[in-house]
Amino acid sequence: MGGVSLDSKTRNALTNTILSVFPELKPKLSDKAKVLSGGERQMLAVGRALMTKPKLLVLDEPSAGLSPVMCERLFKGLSEINEMGVTLLIVEQNIKRIENVVHRVAVFVQGKKVFEGRSSEIDPDQLISIYFGTANKTQ
Repeated sequence: MGGVSLDSKTRNALTNTILSVFPELKPKLSDKAKVLSGGERQMLAVGRALMTKPKLLVLDEPSAGLSPVMCERLFKGLSEINEMGVTLLIVEQNIKRIENVVHRVAVFVQGKKVFEGRSSEIDPDQLISIYFGTANKTQ
């Protein structure tokens, strides 16, 4: 559906690119979305968004409800998409899932920014402490 308004050459090229990122979808091309697993649906949603050739892809909790294996696979694909030049803005609760995908991180707790910086600068223990309110309030 994401490529319905595209000419067939462009649609086919984009489809091939998406299938190179998410090859699991190739044998499912003739299946309806409702029979796909949660992870496959998430890959399909990302692929559909990529059909518009976005410069920015915004994802809200893309790992919600997915198995650890499918999370790992989805985030590997997102990393590849980022390497293709698409900027990713990801809202995600699990820092570990995104640390190898994103370059910069902003952490918000109750609407207030408590951290902003490179993903390599994240101290997960400190963030957990801040999130659950066990950190010193001056941090």
